[in-house]
Amino acid sequence: MQQAVSQRTSRCGSGLVSVVSVCTALLIGGCELEQSAEPSAAPEPIRPVRVAEVAEAGGGEEITLSGTIEAEDSINLAFRVGGQLIQRSVNVGDRVRAGQTVARLDPETARNAADAARANVAAAMARLVETRATIARYEPMVARGFVARQQFDRAVESRNAAEAQVEAAEAKLRSAENQLSFTELVADAAGTVTARGAEPGEVVAAGQMVVQLAREGGRDAVFDFPSRVKDALAADTVIEVVSTTDPKVRAVGRVREVSPQADPVTRTFRVRVGLANPPEALRLGSSVSGKVPVGGDAEGLSIPAAALTRADGQPAVWVVDPDTQRVALRSIDVIAYELDRVLVQHGLMPGDLVVTAGVQSLRPDQPVRLFGAAPAVGGAGGTPAEPPAAPDEAAPEGAGETTGGTPR
Repeated sequence: MQQAVSQRTSRCGSGLVSVVSVCTALLIGGCELEQSAEPSAAPEPIRPVRVAEVAEAGGGEEITLSGTIEAEDSINLAFRVGGQLIQRSVNVGDRVRAGQTVARLDPETARNAADAARANVAAAMARLVETRATIARYEPMVARGFVARQQFDRAVESRNAAEAQVEAAEAKLRSAENQLSFTELVADAAGTVTARGAEPGEVVAAGQMVVQLAREGGRDAVFDFPSRVKDALAADTVIEVVSTTDPKVRAVGRVREVSPQADPVTRTFRVRVGLANPPEALRLGSSVSGKVPVGGDAEGLSIPAAALTRADGQPAVWVVDPDTQRVALRSIDVIAYELDRVLVQHGLMPGDLVVTAGVQSLRPDQPVRLFGAAPAVGGAGGTPAEPPAAPDEAAPEGAGETTGGTPR
């Protein structure tokens, strides 16, 4: 009986071993199937980038700034005395001729002072006539001894004092008459009224602006230059001025005045350009743009400012090998930084292709696809890095799309 049980147990054990073996085989086969179903590693993505060709720098750069047209000479007309304004005969925009009265003060007080000064002059003249008559009577009598010499000398002194009083009274009269004339504000030159500072009925102080006059005879284009552009201006720089509303209206001028002090708010410098024979369409207050040549004859190589990046704290650019279509990071020596370009002394050669869009997402030896070539700044224009696609070729999905200005 025990022998039968043992045989039964051995048969069960061998059956379990067979079941385990079958399950193990099935698991291994399933893993092999899963491994064979996994795809091979994805190919390295090719990133589209925009490039520009490195060119010889030359001719400097030309910067366009916005400005306005102003009169070459603009003055504030003001009274030389204070008083109540009773009349202003001109308004903003009126043309004024030389010698024209533009405003008047109440003249009553000044007229009374002039009348009083005339009366003083008359009284002093009467005293002078009296002293002169006295001397005329004393002269023959002194010689005959009828008048003492001392009395005659006193008469002479009285005459001299009377003459001095007449001179003082006449000077006061002239001053009073000037004060009376100052109650009329007269334009000293022809021009156009550009502003007014007081209205009839107001009491104005001496020197307070009543009318602002833009004199005829010259017009300036006024610009606010950044410090870098201002420092790069050469003596007698010629600037072309173009109307922003009509590009056909233009004039040429030379730098006439450069402010030595920057504006405390904008930190720019006021520059006045005297226009030579400006057309009538360039009226006062017109908005204009000026093309300012700066930099002179630049040296070195020119690349767009967008191509510049940094490597180990030094300026660098991504350079594309046109044969392998891969990028390499190359350090450069910068001569100067300009508004839209960088001048390079070492590290590049004319004709090299530098990446201008997509520099933030590149790594060394990464394959790229040249998404057109931008013209080089300050030098020869770039040439397309690849021929244009045939009309029946479909562009790859996502080509040329950008996120935040960088191709992806």
